[in-house]
Amino acid sequence: MLGCASFVFIGWSGLLVASLIRSVKETFDQTDAGIGVFYFLYAAAYAAGSLGGGAATERLGRRTVLSVTVAIHAVGLVALGVAPAWGIFLVAALPAGLGAGALDGGVNGLFLDRFRSGRGRALNLLHLFFSIGALTAPLAVGFLVEAGVGWQAIVVGTGLGAIPVALLFAIVEMPAGRRRATQPPGPLPENPAKPARARFAAPLVLLALAIAFYVASEVGVSNWLVRFLEPAPLTTATTALSLFWAGLAAGRLVSSQVADRFDHLRFATACAAGLAIALVVAIFVPSLPISIACFALTGFASGPVFPMIIAIGGERYPDRSAAVSGLLTGAAVIGSTTYPPIMGFLSVTVGLTIAMVGNVILGLACAGALVVVARSARGA
Repeated sequence: MLGCASFVFIGWSGLLVASLIRSVKETFDQTDAGIGVFYFLYAAAYAAGSLGGGAATERLGRRTVLSVTVAIHAVGLVALGVAPAWGIFLVAALPAGLGAGALDGGVNGLFLDRFRSGRGRALNLLHLFFSIGALTAPLAVGFLVEAGVGWQAIVVGTGLGAIPVALLFAIVEMPAGRRRATQPPGPLPENPAKPARARFAAPLVLLALAIAFYVASEVGVSNWLVRFLEPAPLTTATTALSLFWAGLAAGRLVSSQVADRFDHLRFATACAAGLAIALVVAIFVPSLPISIACFALTGFASGPVFPMIIAIGGERYPDRSAAVSGLLTGAAVIGSTTYPPIMGFLSVTVGLTIAMVGNVILGLACAGALVVVARSARGA
């Protein structure tokens, strides 16, 4: 339950700036390009935390790493809320992203260790809680801002709320996650020309590409949806963002019940293709209510993709759960480091609608990478 609670927290905190984008721009007198720089720094730190967290867990143990990274994330959030100038706000994005990324990758690894069977169900349920945090944040933020609460107080309050989570991670029993460097018994591999490192790397690279493309698309929609619907009132735009994440939550809830009945690769591929189709309609349909409904449908199709890719990695490399979860989560955040920040610069040049179309292309690229993974598995 602590892992699920921590995912509610990082789902909430990850949507704060996206929900407060209008207030942040006004306070610091920034354009979409400036917000894009913030997204880049936060995502780069998130990626570093995801990659470094897996390696640190194998050395130091999961309890130490998770409790410390929650505390780092909390410090970063408080710094964001009290930042007096734009430069300090950008610097505060680094500890906020670093802690969140390490927590994300660490809890994914925890679930891979705890649930050796039925990983599709377990990881979909875990990421359902991320979606719950993400869908409630825009609704709550929109209501609080409209009621006159300062956006800084919302961010600082979120940071302080992380303190109990850090304390619980420090005392709760959990799989250590340390890697034991032992030599397995038995003869050497029959094909010495293909070492274990190469066998470990090849499919994982394809999965990393797939998850990077997916997250770039998901975060691109999530970070810029309120801005994309700027002609609508703030409460309408934040409600649309919440519905997008409600769709994600519903998709993961349904997937937790049915995903293990299907081939995981085919299931994830179909979902990635479905999100691209729904997103095209959401972008170009002229009716605002239909557009919002299609964004919710995009979220529903998107929901299972991330946890299913993590599950596929865990199934292929069951003895390296911490490293695999950290690497895939890091690759995912590298995706969010690249295209979503670029969307801010595209918005001020060719328009946000064109930038949104890029998310469609990324969804299709994710599906294509998973098809290649499936073909390589059949070939092997």
